[in-house]
Amino acid sequence: MPDSVSHTPVSTPLTDPFGRKITYLRLSVTDRCDLRCRYCMAEHMTFLPKPEVLTLEEMLSLSRAFMERGVRRIRLTGGEPLVRKNILWLIEALGDEVTRGNLDEITITTNGTQLAHMSAKLAQFGLKRVNVSLDTLDPEKFAKITRRDRLDDVLRGIMTARDAGIKVKINTVALKGQNEDELPDILDWCVSNGLDLTLIETMPLGDVADAREDNYLPLTAVLPRLQQQWPLSPSGQRTGGPARYYNVGETGRKLGLITPLTGNFCEGCNRVRVTCTGRIYMCLGQDDHVDLRAALRSGNPRVDLHAALDKAIGAKPKGHDFAMADGRMVGKVGRHMSHTGG
Repeated sequence: MPDSVSHTPVSTPLTDPFGRKITYLRLSVTDRCDLRCRYCMAEHMTFLPKPEVLTLEEMLSLSRAFMERGVRRIRLTGGEPLVRKNILWLIEALGDEVTRGNLDEITITTNGTQLAHMSAKLAQFGLKRVNVSLDTLDPEKFAKITRRDRLDDVLRGIMTARDAGIKVKINTVALKGQNEDELPDILDWCVSNGLDLTLIETMPLGDVADAREDNYLPLTAVLPRLQQQWPLSPSGQRTGGPARYYNVGETGRKLGLITPLTGNFCEGCNRVRVTCTGRIYMCLGQDDHVDLRAALRSGNPRVDLHAALDKAIGAKPKGHDFAMADGRMVGKVGRHMSHTGG
C-alpha cells in the first residue's frame, strides 16, 4: 500500500509552548461503535460519511510523520477501533514499526466485543497491552449503560486477550447511582483475574440523554471505600498521562484514578489526539484543532503535514477547563468522545 510521507528524518521534536515533549499519539480510526454507552454516545448517532474518514494508508503515513517528530507510543481508539474494516492491516504495519525500533509500543482502547476472535492476531502482530472499557459486571446494568446485551462477549474477549499474553487493563467510568456500589467488587474481580483497573470520572463531552451532573461521581468519594477493602499505596509509576496510580496491596496489581474534575491532570501532558477525519486536537477539553487531512491530501503532503504539526503543537494549551461549579459542570465541549477518540 502506498506511503505518501517519506521516512527522511525531521530533526525537530514536537515540543509545546510549555516545554512538554509530545511522545504519545492517540489516533481514532473510526467514529463507529457496536455499543451505545449512555455517557458517551446518543442512542441514534449520525456517523461520518466514508470520504471524510482517513484511509488506513493515510493513517499509517500520519503515524510515521509523528514518529519522525519524536512520538514513541501510539494508541488506536474510536469509536470502537476493532470494528474498522481491515484494521488488522494497520496494526500489523505499526507492529512492524515497533520491531524496527521506530516505536516503543502500539496499544488499543476497546470495548472488548471483538477481542475473542481477534486476540490471537493482535498478539501475533506485536500488541502487548490493551485497555478495555467495562463499567459493570452485572448483565442488566451492562445492557442499561451500553444499550446492548453483550456482557458475555466482552468478558470472553477479556479472558481470551489475557490468555493470549496481552496485558489487559480495565477502564471503568464511575457513575453515580449506577455502578458506584459495585466499584469495590470490580476491583476485587480485576485482582482475582490478574488485571489492572483505572477508574474515570465522567467528563463533559457532547450532549447525551442523561444530564452528566446526574451521573457524576467524584473519585475522592470512591477512594476511601476502596481503601477499606485493600491497602492502597501511591505508586511511583508515571506515564505522562492523566492517571495517578496506587499499588493494590502485595498483589502486583495497580489501580489508576483519572480525575478531570476533582484533580487537574494536565501538567505533564505528553499527548495529542487525532480524529478519524484527520483533525488534531491538542487538548481533549478544548475545541481548538488543526486539519491534517488537508495536508495529507495536498500536492506536497510531507511539507504541508509537518507545517501543520508545527502549527498544532505551537497552539497546545496548558490544560483543559473542566470543573464543577455550584453543582454544574463547566468547561464543556460539544463533540462526543467517540468523535475525538477515547
